[in-house]
Amino acid sequence: MVGEKALILGCSVSGLAAAEYLLKTGFNVYISDFGKLPEKYEAEVEQLKAKNVKFEFGGHTVDFMKNAGFAVTSPSIPNNAPVYEILRNLGIKVISELDLAYRYTENKNSFIGITGTNGKTTTTSAVSYLLSQKYNAPACGNIGKPPVSFILEKPDWFVTEVSSFQLEKSKEFRAHIACWTNFTPDHITWHGSLDAYFNAKAKMFLNQTRDDYAILNGQDKKLTEFAGKCPGKVFVFDKERDDNCSFIKNDALYIKIDGQEEEIIKLSECNLSGHHNYQNLMCAILISKLAGLTAELIRDGLRTFTPPEHRMEKFAQFNGITFFNDSKATNPESAIAAIDAFSNQNVALIAGGRDKLTSLDEFCKSINNHITSVVLIGEATERFDKALSDSGFKNIYKENSLQSAVDKCIALKPDAILLSPACASFDMFSGYEERGKVFKEYVLSKFSNK
Repeated sequence: MVGEKALILGCSVSGLAAAEYLLKTGFNVYISDFGKLPEKYEAEVEQLKAKNVKFEFGGHTVDFMKNAGFAVTSPSIPNNAPVYEILRNLGIKVISELDLAYRYTENKNSFIGITGTNGKTTTTSAVSYLLSQKYNAPACGNIGKPPVSFILEKPDWFVTEVSSFQLEKSKEFRAHIACWTNFTPDHITWHGSLDAYFNAKAKMFLNQTRDDYAILNGQDKKLTEFAGKCPGKVFVFDKERDDNCSFIKNDALYIKIDGQEEEIIKLSECNLSGHHNYQNLMCAILISKLAGLTAELIRDGLRTFTPPEHRMEKFAQFNGITFFNDSKATNPESAIAAIDAFSNQNVALIAGGRDKLTSLDEFCKSINNHITSVVLIGEATERFDKALSDSGFKNIYKENSLQSAVDKCIALKPDAILLSPACASFDMFSGYEERGKVFKEYVLSKFSNK
């Protein structure tokens, strides 16, 4: 509404994108942040101030926030933050950036939502890549620019990677095609319990209508049980059944819609490896088919699609050693998917970082089955060392830095070196991206003059 006051909580990527959109559509924009102005946003904030956007930093004050028609909140603000109580007392409705994008998008059926503990980014990237052969279908959300940044472009599809943090705050958002890649324990501290984490993700599916589509992991017991609660038409991946599914058969990816089976592509034609990546492609195939692509276009796209950086990325081969960067594996379940992609090879694994304190039983079992040596780094070293030792694994080494871990691995002369930490990176790096970048740069620097 032209002239209405719109409040944004948090000077963040999503908050600044929301501000840009709301400005263009005639709102008076106010941004309130509990902390200091982040240095990386200083230039953008100055530009917004020049356009008469109002800012406050160092706290959320009643005088600044009152009389707003609504508040758009950052997913990073904890659920128990006092600002929410203040807004309730002021009678100001709080929505998420996803809600904002949905509210002001003309075509309400243009949202594809992809969530899950692991595999979201690869699946989102693949879907956007495939659909872009025919449609304007930007990858957005947790993967890059927020969807609100694309509203004025009126894309055919918003291919949206959606996190549990975003969904936790969402009330209005509905995805016409929703996909849940998998569900394993993660972000328990943030959400308060495993059930709360599950329920946050489940909201995207429970908000659907019977005219929408829900795509669920056929190998995940909790998700197959949840399928009965979904209002939308349910499809499963990685499990063949009589009606709507995608699956592997005869070393190829297939889909079946309303009982009609169709081979899409041979596994050997894909640029990804490992069963977890084939699951991501099974999701992407179903989504793309439901969004309007032919099998031929899907096949053509899959032949040239490559995975995003830091996700089981094969980036170098020197002296008979192949190097894999899987820095995005920030929990044990994600690391297991990478580890299980190897068989009958001498593999050295670099693991560790900031421990998420989830069970390591399956992680250790996978290492015993597929890994020759493990080099541990970071805060998680001692717990990981004990868990591996207790599981009967012997070849464990400890290093103080990622660089020295690489040196140790090279000295072991394996067939492959895999960085798949099973931990967050914040004890040593600003994020998994920096960790992966440092790993790649150090490996490449060691062999650049040889």
